[in-house]
Amino acid sequence: MTNVWDKDAIARKWPKRAVVTTGTPYGNKALHFGHIGGVFVPADAFARFLRDRIGGDNVRFVGGTDCFGSPINEGYRKAVETGTFEGTISDYVLRNHNLQADTLKRFKISLDIFEGSNIGTSAEVHAEVSKHFIEALYKSGTLKLDSTMQFYDEKAQTFLNGRQVHGHCPVQGCKSEEAYADECSLGHQYDPSDLINPVSTLTGEVPTMKPVKNWYFDLPSYRQFLKDYCDELRENDLVRSIVPTTLEEFLGDPIIFVKNEAYDDYLAVKVKLPAHTYREAQKGKQSFELVFESIEDRDVAREVLNGAHIRIRTSKTLVPFRLTGNIEWGVKAPVLEGVDGLTVWCWPESLWQPISWTIARNKQLGLPDESWQDFWCDDDAQVYQFLGQDNLYFYGVAQTPMFDAVKNEPIYGEFEKPLHQTRLIANYHLLFGKTKASSSGAVKPPSGEELLEHYTVDQLRCHFCSLGLGLKPVPFSPKPFDPALDDAKRNDPRVADPALKEAALINNVFNRLARSCFYEAANSFDSKVPVRKVSAEVAEEAQKALVKYDERMQRVELHSVFGVCDEFIRYAQKHWADEAKRLNDEEASLEERAQLLSDCLYLTWVSSLMMHPFAPSGCDMICDFMNCESANFFSWNHDFVSLEEIFGDDLTHEVKALPPRFDFFPKHPSQFKK
Repeated sequence: MTNVWDKDAIARKWPKRAVVTTGTPYGNKALHFGHIGGVFVPADAFARFLRDRIGGDNVRFVGGTDCFGSPINEGYRKAVETGTFEGTISDYVLRNHNLQADTLKRFKISLDIFEGSNIGTSAEVHAEVSKHFIEALYKSGTLKLDSTMQFYDEKAQTFLNGRQVHGHCPVQGCKSEEAYADECSLGHQYDPSDLINPVSTLTGEVPTMKPVKNWYFDLPSYRQFLKDYCDELRENDLVRSIVPTTLEEFLGDPIIFVKNEAYDDYLAVKVKLPAHTYREAQKGKQSFELVFESIEDRDVAREVLNGAHIRIRTSKTLVPFRLTGNIEWGVKAPVLEGVDGLTVWCWPESLWQPISWTIARNKQLGLPDESWQDFWCDDDAQVYQFLGQDNLYFYGVAQTPMFDAVKNEPIYGEFEKPLHQTRLIANYHLLFGKTKASSSGAVKPPSGEELLEHYTVDQLRCHFCSLGLGLKPVPFSPKPFDPALDDAKRNDPRVADPALKEAALINNVFNRLARSCFYEAANSFDSKVPVRKVSAEVAEEAQKALVKYDERMQRVELHSVFGVCDEFIRYAQKHWADEAKRLNDEEASLEERAQLLSDCLYLTWVSSLMMHPFAPSGCDMICDFMNCESANFFSWNHDFVSLEEIFGDDLTHEVKALPPRFDFFPKHPSQFKK
């Protein structure tokens, strides 16, 4: 046999410790399938694999609820006004957090900690980390205090938070139908004064603007840094192309777009504008371009053009990243240069929330305060951040420079090691049919609970992980919820359900392989398995599959990893079926049957190890019926040449008796023909 599995050499490709984290859902609503299938399930599959690969004690899978921010304020205000909620805003967030936690639990999302920026151990930790992080930015010289204009509702006599102002996004080419004070629903950032047709959601009035002081991170000064960073990402074949491609969209020159019909108006004020380059409208375009050397020059030009009542749009480019605001419900910002009473804007503090959760989890485990640095700062550690493409501006464009700015500053406990950058695992949109999943859209996407009324957890996890969201946006069209189908087609068994495409592997093929082995063990050996040396051909097939699996998992190509599982499990089931038929035809000896059983239990073990991240419920049951310790059964620290690695060196190993007609991967009751 050719031993293709070099355990030690392959293990060296993985970090010794790892953090897996996700984007943080707002604490104003429950989770829909886009949160679950687009981010949490892929992150959980990878975290489960890492625990099996490098050991559970060396992995922190952390997450939580974003407790602050204007969407929560606005959601709470509406809930109280409509009488659908009574209690404090803290109570409101905690209720929604508990709903989220329950959904994640039902989908077997194995987070080590799921708290929130104002919940549990994480609350106190996060307040301290936020304070030190901003102070570290201040020491680095990258913060500046700026007086900017904020929307004010004269009728309501109050400043408006970001979600209390609606308008049209001013970024050229943006098609978002939801634009707020300084960002749209697609993540574009802009100056509030650029928002087109602003309206207060409190009164329906057009708000005025008043000056407020806030702290800003000097993001434009990191333009070359980010360009170099994108070059590094493009050279790294482990990074998905969507990451540098999306980041580079924000690294262009500061540009103002002006409608062609306003050309004469532009000429009338041209002399008042800072130095710029004029670019005439390209063929088929409706606007010409004014290109400026700096964001400051563009800001001056914007004021001049707005003053002349010339309608403009702006390009994606680096703008100062706001860190603070005057919203009362938020993490308290440190007092710097005598400026008091500010809170931290929810987006910046969400970027260092995973650090807070790691610290909080280590505290719960009784570890020293500085132990978080073993996961975030060591050269042999790696942080994997799973997120949707909309959030790449924050986690890539904004987070990367900020982490660089504080890398040599203490942000919790004594400083020992510099903070490292994270690896961004970005997914495209998980669509509902042909459109982006949105709980505020005309067609409501199903919640996680609604999906579980028609599918098992393992079925949905396999489907979500096989979609290839790292490559392109993918539609999710579960038959019971497909708005394109009428009731007759939904109930017609001849109409295939796309969400069950991958279920055949676990419900049929893998299920048959596993239970055939256990029934054979019971019928021929009274469930006392004679342990034999695994056949060379079988071991080699398994090892080749494991190598391929490991290589693709390094790139976090879960759809491709699932494909390896599919191919190998079908091989394993065919091997059992072919050999069992041959032995029955030839009236084989008991020893020949013992060899086949050993080979196929080995194949079932390897199949369970590979499928464990995707279908944990069924694989855990296989481990239990094999009568093995989970930590050993689901470990990659084997040579994969013998059943003795999980059974021990006894000549026989007793497995548990399987009940009649037992399913390791049962179908959902709704899927049986009536």
